[in-house]
Amino acid sequence: MLFNNNLTEIYNKYREGKLAHAYLIETNNPQRLLEDLKKLIQAINCPAEFSEKCQACNLCNLIAKDNLPSLITIEPDGTSIKKAQIEALKLSFETKPIYSKYNVYIIKNAEKLNSSSANAMLKFVEEPTEGILGFFITNNKDVIIPTIKSRCQIIVVTYENNNLLEKLNITSDELESYKQLIKDYLKKIKTNEFINNKDFILSKYKERSEIDIMFKIMFEVYYNIFLKSLNKPYNEELIEIDKIGYQREEICFKLNIISKLIQELSYNVNMELLLDKFVIEMRKQNG
Repeated sequence: MLFNNNLTEIYNKYREGKLAHAYLIETNNPQRLLEDLKKLIQAINCPAEFSEKCQACNLCNLIAKDNLPSLITIEPDGTSIKKAQIEALKLSFETKPIYSKYNVYIIKNAEKLNSSSANAMLKFVEEPTEGILGFFITNNKDVIIPTIKSRCQIIVVTYENNNLLEKLNITSDELESYKQLIKDYLKKIKTNEFINNKDFILSKYKERSEIDIMFKIMFEVYYNIFLKSLNKPYNEELIEIDKIGYQREEICFKLNIISKLIQELSYNVNMELLLDKFVIEMRKQNG
């Protein structure tokens, strides 16, 4: 099958006639999951035998281009998913689908459902209507409103590190080079060794975009350490870069420093001074 193994299980349940009416999916890569969900929805609805580049029907093309009326994706309007968005979804699904087997809804950032929008959503998940299929996407299933969570089948979809290559548009060799430099850099920071950022970093990565990539990878390192501390799916390879155990507060401190640096990189600041400031801030926490 052409998508993640856990989604293949959903497809197999469909083939067995045992498809649930709603799924709550926790993932470490919501965008990639969304792409895989589209393939799953194509496979479930395709009147022909679905393949990744299905040319036998117009339906798969409509799904790929987000033009199928019976597939509705909802994402937060500002800081939350509003009740009005759910009411509009319910109105759209009052009639049976014309082109597909199912009316399908996808709720992105499902943790952004507030009490009023969640209550409006309950009819779909509490009294499921035949022919309606729902997917709630989140990066933390534990913060989903219990009334929604308890009525969904829960699965976890974890993606390997190759999505980082796609996100940063780098090769696997380049990633390994960045990882080794980050590992050496963090070691020097922790041991309070003298660091000449001009020689250690800027001689190797001369472009601002390269520095940006380096610190985005570093952010992923500590983010995955944070996920591990929560017993959430994490990337084993990335946390190997810094094996020292940290309290969650310490991890959040580091993530905040790295995030600020990444933001400041977008400004026309002196790179050497910015990196020197980063080392000082990171060492403050080391005591």
